[in-house]
Amino acid sequence: MDALMNILTVLTQPQLLLLVGLGTFAGIYIGAIPGLSVTMAVSILISFTFSWDVYPAISLMIGIYMGGVYGGSRTAILLNIPGAPSAIATALDGYPMAQRGEAGTAIGVTTVMSFIGGFVGIGVLALAAPMVSDFALRFQPRDYMLLAVLGILLVGSLSQGSLTKGIFAGALGIGIGCVGRDPLTFTERFTFDLQLMEGGISFIAVMIGMFGVSEALLQLHHVDKSAVRQKISRILPSLATVRKHLPLSLQTSTIGVVIGALPGTGGDIAALMAYDHAKRVTKDPERPFGEGAIEGLVAPETANNSAVGGAFIPMMTLGIPGDAVTAIMIGALFIHGLNPGPMLMIDQPDMFWFIVGCLIMANCFMLLFGLTGIKLFTKIVEMPRSALIPLIMLLSIVGAYAVNNAVADVYWMLGFGVFGYFMRHYGYPLGPVILGVILSRLLDDNWRRAIISEREDLGRFFEGILGSPLSLALLISVILIFVSQTPVWRWGKARLFGQTEGPRP
Repeated sequence: MDALMNILTVLTQPQLLLLVGLGTFAGIYIGAIPGLSVTMAVSILISFTFSWDVYPAISLMIGIYMGGVYGGSRTAILLNIPGAPSAIATALDGYPMAQRGEAGTAIGVTTVMSFIGGFVGIGVLALAAPMVSDFALRFQPRDYMLLAVLGILLVGSLSQGSLTKGIFAGALGIGIGCVGRDPLTFTERFTFDLQLMEGGISFIAVMIGMFGVSEALLQLHHVDKSAVRQKISRILPSLATVRKHLPLSLQTSTIGVVIGALPGTGGDIAALMAYDHAKRVTKDPERPFGEGAIEGLVAPETANNSAVGGAFIPMMTLGIPGDAVTAIMIGALFIHGLNPGPMLMIDQPDMFWFIVGCLIMANCFMLLFGLTGIKLFTKIVEMPRSALIPLIMLLSIVGAYAVNNAVADVYWMLGFGVFGYFMRHYGYPLGPVILGVILSRLLDDNWRRAIISEREDLGRFFEGILGSPLSLALLISVILIFVSQTPVWRWGKARLFGQTEGPRP
């Protein structure tokens, strides 16, 4: 009963309800602008809310967090520029739908599925937080390393053509992610003695350049082509569509919660893993993945929104941030005299249930605001290309500069945009490059932590993997996913089902 009363606190106080609504609305539009991250917005809010009471401050931050995770899908669908890394997978099928004139349908599906995924994450937070956080604590550095390897093997799902080209693109991304000073030894890596490269390359600049600028350059080939008219007759997906994709959404929401609860991961990795899962379990999609498959929207959007609830689990139960935003929120709670962790659940359970209530209301506001203004948004795609291309370039430049307020990031963005244009021209996928950049730090740091913890003894390292059920399960998953992407596997499957085709190179 006390838990219910604390959840209803948000509803019974108009000021708090208004702040959650304003935060969600602002988060959607902040998330939709490439480069303006939710992390940046929440960190700026701390200075503004320093003198506030804790309840209003947390209400506003949670609204921005929930809205921002969803908002990144808007520009991903309309312009092929993910507003946030968690929307990279959404662009793979969302943008082809917009090119077919189905941007309204795509945004409607992502909104409803984000709403479902958000509620799954909140439900797990409310009902099973201690159990999930206990599972997350079992992850050792070697497990995070295997998780990163598992993620890198997703190049097969993100490569629409040759797997070899996908592997090259993924390896290129890992190389880009390693540029700069080594955080452990502080030695320079791939800097070529240039001071400009010592701080590394912002993966946001790489992402915006690869997707945004390359798209603008490709559009130059079709400046005189008339824009595709969007069909906005129905925005809200039918009940039959929701029911059809509900099993997949529940599966990918579970992936999102688990990945979100692992410290240092987040919605971007969850969305990519969910997309790969959808490709593996969907037998007969209405359209192929990468060409406008609804399942390609359902999976990443449910996963990255359920990861929000997952990220709060280690924060509230252990005082360990699940991602960058919850790390900032821990700081905000400390500023207001609270100590996140096990004692918070015992001494002040009302704060836990208040946060659950804010998340519920933010998720409801996300559905409300997400289903409004779609007709206005889709007008962007219907603009003449002579106006659309400068708009894409302007958003890309603003987004790249806003990350670190550095002109150097704009140069990187433009350089990777030109490089991405040539990659697309010659059939190389861009998704694996961004995936490699995102996962390079997770892989690098945890590999060295794992090997140092075993005193740099490879024998003990592999013995630890084989002796841990969790590590062994991850290793088997890595092997199976790798083997499933080889020509021999396809040949074996074909032989099993009675076909006669031989292995392809």
